[in-house]
Amino acid sequence: MKKRILCFGDSNTWGAIPAGSGRFDETVRWTGRLQSLLGSEYTVIEEGHNGRTTVFEDRVENRMAGLDYLWPCLDSQSPLDLVIIMLGTNDTKTYFGASARNIADGAARLVRTAAESPFGPEWGHPQVLLTAPIRIEPHVLLEGLFGEQAAAKSRDFSREFERAARETGCHFLDASLYASPGPEDGLHLGPDGHAALAEAFCAKVKEIL
Repeated sequence: MKKRILCFGDSNTWGAIPAGSGRFDETVRWTGRLQSLLGSEYTVIEEGHNGRTTVFEDRVENRMAGLDYLWPCLDSQSPLDLVIIMLGTNDTKTYFGASARNIADGAARLVRTAAESPFGPEWGHPQVLLTAPIRIEPHVLLEGLFGEQAAAKSRDFSREFERAARETGCHFLDASLYASPGPEDGLHLGPDGHAALAEAFCAKVKEIL
């Protein structure tokens, strides 16, 4: 039976084009590339939503928190062998006032929700891979939402998300070791970033499954 992998993330999972409109096609997005790399024995399920946070409801941009949607998403896509969670970038927005530790703790709530759910094979628990998002680079285009304070928080993601993974007992990958945002906006992956991240996830998935 095929191994089923849910990729639960934000605009960098959806494939938003840096400083542009629309999204990269599936041959460019890391999820589509991951499917190609893994082959027919796997099914990669893309669940990216622009602006998605870990646990904060964003009433300014009318975005649902990841925590609110995760359980029904797990249910509808079950059975799942692995859930990849890559969220936290949008939590750095100035109006949330959250620290890197707060954000990682929010991600840990998502991990526990997925890891304790009955939506794995034969109604067991799926495995979970928590991913520290790429680092933000300050850019004038998004200064009002993601300025230097957001970039500073994102530089602490590697440490704080690894701590959260250790405390929850899940798998961990640091996306910032493999990819950086495009220079167009300092926030979103370009084609090279998507390709590099797909390679990293492929190696990690094969290690886990």
